[in-house]
This record gives sequence, structure tokens and C-alpha cells, in this order.
Amino acid sequence: MHDESLNLGAAAIGSNARPRSSRGPALLAVARQSAANSPFKKWRHSAETPLRPKPVKFGRVAVLLLAASLGVSCRSLDPLPSVDLSAPGYRMQHGQALWKPAKTRPELAGELLLATKANGDFFVQFTKTPFTLATAQRVGDQWQIDLGSGDYRRSGHGPPPVRFVWFPLPAALAGAGVSRNWSFKRVMTNLWKLENHRTGETLEGGFFP
Repeated sequence: MHDESLNLGAAAIGSNARPRSSRGPALLAVARQSAANSPFKKWRHSAETPLRPKPVKFGRVAVLLLAASLGVSCRSLDPLPSVDLSAPGYRMQHGQALWKPAKTRPELAGELLLATKANGDFFVQFTKTPFTLATAQRVGDQWQIDLGSGDYRRSGHGPPPVRFVWFPLPAALAGAGVSRNWSFKRVMTNLWKLENHRTGETLEGGFFP
């Protein structure tokens, strides 16, 4: 009797018989649903799903990089009125120059325009056709600098910041000297070089006779 019951139990274990209880299918469905919603299942799904980076807008990235390298920030100050270079008192000079914005930046070749007055007002613009790369001006006790065709502007009152090469340029060409960190030298009769030894910014060029 004992051996017969063991054989019957072994046969039941090796068979494909299903539980007779009517609750079996319902319990199985609940178990599957629970497994589908388990934290492990969710983690596995997220791990197997490829990451899709958000699209980046590159509209003014080039100008931003240049502005960042020069420590320029965007401001919403009212711009200075347009300069009338045909007005009496301006001395106009046209030439060509090589501008190196910083030690790690490449040189940029372009056209240089400098207009000065005896009272200290000036307007300087560096262009690479068809783009205006830099514009700086001083009118009375106000100054303004624009980079990237005016996309980024700084302005203020009093002496202009000398860390921008465009502001010490008029005084250096007039023989008035330059502030610390800057050096100015005449390479030839009509050629000169203005350099900031701390930042590596340089501007070298000459004006047409």
C-alpha cells in the first residue's frame, strides 16, 4: 500500500495534469499582471529603450562661443545713436588687419575702419565681407562695443574697458601710450601691432596712404 501511493505521487508529478480548482486560471492571470508591473520589469524596459537626446538649436552658437571667449554678456541697454562719419571733425582711416581674439583662437583677416575726432570721440569697425565682426565707439563719456553684427552688446559711461583691443587702439595710434598688459609697436612705417600679453589678443595691420 505504501509503495503504491509513492508510485501514484511520482506519476502525478511527472504528468501535465493541471489543478482542478477553478481559481487556478484567475490566480495565474494575476501573477502575470503583477510580474508585468514589477519594478524589475519597468527597469528592464527603461534599460533596453535607447536614449534619444533632445535636439539642440545651433542658431547663434558661433557668436556665443566668440562672446564667451571674450567674457561678453548680452545686455538690453539702449544703443548709441548711429554715427554720422560725414560730419565735420572726423579723420577717416581705412586699412586691413589681422585680429586674434584670444590666445586659443585663430586669426581673422578683414577690413579696418577708424574714425577719430580731436575731442577723443572715435568709431572703429572691423569687417569681413559681408559680416561685421566688431564695432566699438566712444561719444563723450559713453562707450559701446558690438560683436557679431550687434547680436551681443556692452555699453556704459566713463572710460571704456581696455580689455577689448578696439578701445586702446585709437590712443595707441595717436602715440598716447597704452595701459598695462598691452604693448604697441610699429613694425614698419604704415604697419603696427597691438598685443595683450595676458589674454593673447592681438591686432596687427596698417592703413592705406
